[in-house]
Amino acid sequence: MVSFRKKKSVSKDVVDTTTSKESEGGTGTGPSPAEDGPEPRGAGAAAKAAIPSRSPQMEDIPDLLLTMTTERGEKSAAATKRIYELCDVGHKQNRVPMVCSGKYDVLKPLAQCLTQDSGDGRHLACLALNNLSIPTENKRVMALGPASSAVIGGLCKVIAEDKQESYLCCICLMNLSFLEASITTMLQHSPVVEGSEPVPPLANPDSLLRILEKLLKNAPAVPKSGSGKSEGVRWACGLIKNLAKSEENAALIGKTDIPRCAVANVRNTASPPGRWTSNSLEDFSLFVILNLAQWPESRQALIDAGAVDVVRPIMAEGDLQGLKATMACAFLGAPWTDFPDGGSPAAKSVSELMTNVVEKKGKDGQYAYGVFKLYTAMKAYRDLCYAANSADGGDGSDSNTKVLAVPSAVALCLQVVSDLVLAADDDANGGSKYVPDVKSAEYAASAILYMLPAILEGGESVRKSIQSEKACGEVSTMLAQYAKLSGTSARGREAAMKASEEIKAAGGTARPILEVSHEGWTQYRKREGQPLDQYLSQEKGIEVDESGPLDFLPCVNKEGGCSIM
Repeated sequence: MVSFRKKKSVSKDVVDTTTSKESEGGTGTGPSPAEDGPEPRGAGAAAKAAIPSRSPQMEDIPDLLLTMTTERGEKSAAATKRIYELCDVGHKQNRVPMVCSGKYDVLKPLAQCLTQDSGDGRHLACLALNNLSIPTENKRVMALGPASSAVIGGLCKVIAEDKQESYLCCICLMNLSFLEASITTMLQHSPVVEGSEPVPPLANPDSLLRILEKLLKNAPAVPKSGSGKSEGVRWACGLIKNLAKSEENAALIGKTDIPRCAVANVRNTASPPGRWTSNSLEDFSLFVILNLAQWPESRQALIDAGAVDVVRPIMAEGDLQGLKATMACAFLGAPWTDFPDGGSPAAKSVSELMTNVVEKKGKDGQYAYGVFKLYTAMKAYRDLCYAANSADGGDGSDSNTKVLAVPSAVALCLQVVSDLVLAADDDANGGSKYVPDVKSAEYAASAILYMLPAILEGGESVRKSIQSEKACGEVSTMLAQYAKLSGTSARGREAAMKASEEIKAAGGTARPILEVSHEGWTQYRKREGQPLDQYLSQEKGIEVDESGPLDFLPCVNKEGGCSIM
């Protein structure tokens, strides 16, 4: 999140960025509301002259709003400054009441100020809207409420006109986009003259989508760091990073020049990845590439822009940027030989991410919990498994899939699929602290299928194993149950059934990796209090009594005088 703090003796605007639970690439220190901004340029003596000596109060808001909307110039700017002061860093407690209480209609007047020719009032309105956009409660009202069209429209207008406050508007929109429920609606913003027919975003130069595209396309190849233009591009990429989390949005973005611009930002940087800071242009741009790469609708646009060649060298980094590059290359179909050191670092970092997401934790110094979704991590692992399986070929070799088929990762894939099966069973007892989504289960089932050459590898000597027999039976049954769920996709059903059949056929012979993976999965189910007989065979044998299978003997009849000893 980003907002602004008023500081003493500030001669120019300084943007303070802080890490939050929602911020990409954070350190996982938890939510930290963005701070308030500097003394605005030019708000100076004229504005101060019209301000009473006492501090503004909440009850002053109606009069201040009236002044803002009916006056012009210094009087309007002074009133806007008072509204800003009511939600600055020293008055954070006012932010939610100002927007959500229903007592004050501050959003539309502030949005109206964005259209002013006067830079002072416009600048102050941007600062106020940034501060108000931080609380989660406010995001929903500002992005989806009755005033959303005015707020988003006003912010877009400032960006489109390339005003000096453009970067502040991009930051405000980015703050709102941390509410994932809003991102699809936000990118559909496509204003038309009142009474006109709606125009799709791709066909409207005034839509948010086209305005962001124009901002990125018109940026210099190597923007001057800290300039208004470079800051606008940077925060626009931060906004696009969030918007691209939606598959529907990615389909729209993929039909613009935004993917090409994001790739160019990474290609043209003179700074090595190890020196990229959180929320830098490069950090945001690589996140844009990653988020777009996971969706089929935008993936091809990145491939056409040469994203693989640009991102491939970054995989060698052992930090957050290396992880992002690894997942992006997996999504983009990079061959197994592209992954450094035989794919071992890729397998380790992505499997660790899967585990951290399921356990609801981040990684110190790299990312906070919530930055990555489980389906993103699972899809990256599936695509790595596919690349390794393809590299192994059809000669029976499994040296590449072995890198990925470590028991802890296999057990986690089993856990993700079985938790979804359990969640769909109303009669089952127990549960999971992390119920996966349908996509995650599909990717986990596919990953298991691609890892089977290694998972089903026999031991050094062929031997019978009761443990392997039980593991094959339970895993096969669980995958078959998953395939029958109504919400399972055709691709997930096909992968699960094929894996189920191969695993069932492998029973009877020792399968060391499967045994250890099954034991890890079983221990997880015990910890979670899940039923351990959920996937056991239900064939319990045949009950026998005097009217049972022996009734072909005449002596079991009541009329008979004999008995069976």
